[in-house]
Amino acid sequence: MDTEKQAPMFTRTQLKALIWPLLLEQLLSVSMGFADTFMVSGVSEAAVSSVSLVDNLNILIIQILSALSTGGAVIASQYLGRKDTKGACQAAAQLYIVLGACTGLVMALAILFSRRILSLVFGSINEDVMVFAHIYFWISAISYPFMGIYNSGAALFRAQGNSRVSMYASFVMNVINIAGNAVLIYGLRMGVMGAALATLAGRVFAAVWVFRRQQRMYNPLRIADWKDLKPDFSQIRRILRIGIPAGLESGMFQIGKLCALSLISTLGTAAIAANAVANSISTISNIPGNTMSLAAVPVIGQCVGAEKKQQARHYACVLMGIAMGGLFVTNTAMFFLIPTVTGWFHLSSSAAELCIQVIRWFSVFSIFVWAASFTLPNILRSGGDVRFNMIVSIASMWCCRVWLSYFLVLRLHMGLLGVWMGMFSDWLIRTLMFTVRFFSGRWMEQKVI
Repeated sequence: MDTEKQAPMFTRTQLKALIWPLLLEQLLSVSMGFADTFMVSGVSEAAVSSVSLVDNLNILIIQILSALSTGGAVIASQYLGRKDTKGACQAAAQLYIVLGACTGLVMALAILFSRRILSLVFGSINEDVMVFAHIYFWISAISYPFMGIYNSGAALFRAQGNSRVSMYASFVMNVINIAGNAVLIYGLRMGVMGAALATLAGRVFAAVWVFRRQQRMYNPLRIADWKDLKPDFSQIRRILRIGIPAGLESGMFQIGKLCALSLISTLGTAAIAANAVANSISTISNIPGNTMSLAAVPVIGQCVGAEKKQQARHYACVLMGIAMGGLFVTNTAMFFLIPTVTGWFHLSSSAAELCIQVIRWFSVFSIFVWAASFTLPNILRSGGDVRFNMIVSIASMWCCRVWLSYFLVLRLHMGLLGVWMGMFSDWLIRTLMFTVRFFSGRWMEQKVI
């Protein structure tokens, strides 16, 4: 114990060097979806509704990819904590194989069955919304393999404690996206198609740039030989042992959100548009919590890999404290600024009123329970505790976020607010379960390498 206190795994300077780029990256990442919603809102409510609907499908895909890449990053970070560079490099190469195979398959399915998928998920939506959604989804699908490459490279850089590379990539990706939106949506009048093409261009750049940086000689996780990309099923199993439960958790969680969204689609275009804008705005409020979730992978992963459990617990408390403080600042500001922010989106008066209502409720709940609902489980996952996370998240989501939402909307006629209240109840259950798990210490007992 004394040795650990004298030799911390991460100094305050190292933590700052990790967290600040991650914070900026999250801000840039959120601004991409925000920019699409904001700039398309000038076309029509049908356009902004279509982008919102498809973005929920895209988030499903991206979250599963992120979960799989987190599996590789946790394995690599624990190897690095043990000073096993060879094992870390092998894990890095196999992560690209896993993400490449998954994204190629998903892209093919999305392109071949795009309209059927949209009809299955969202049911009977207005035809003008469906036409826009089909265009946006088809073009988005082409970007999935590039997102797989980007997520793999970014996760591996973070596993080393280097968050600057993905921050720079995210910055240029957003510049390309916003500039492309301006030219294609307003200059060439391409509407939803223009927004999709601009996003695609940004993702292609990010994937190529991050992969090239990954291959530089100084990088301990570079692919030194193309033979390293030959499938190594022992390493793949290690990655999937974390990635599959995390992917199932993220996938089922997002499917639950899609079920709620299909319920919202029955409430009319105003409710869909209000929900779209509220989702974009809420992601900005959650940036501090998401940042600490990403920081947990290298920090907690390396501590657990080095078998320094006391330090893992200490840094977990530090990251949670930063997350909660940041969420207090962002959500308090949003509570008071939301009427002004909503006015930027050209919503009808009924849609704007709905948006303000749900965001104010969101801000209150987010301050008190969001970090324990989402940042804390990523801390547990970074220690290798994935199965417990998966069971709690899926059970809570279906019982609260889905079932309760339908009850509040269909039986109590609470409209859009009923869906969000179902979500808040999910947060409360997750907070209770994950807090108990953290203090039990059992999350550090899961062997992954």
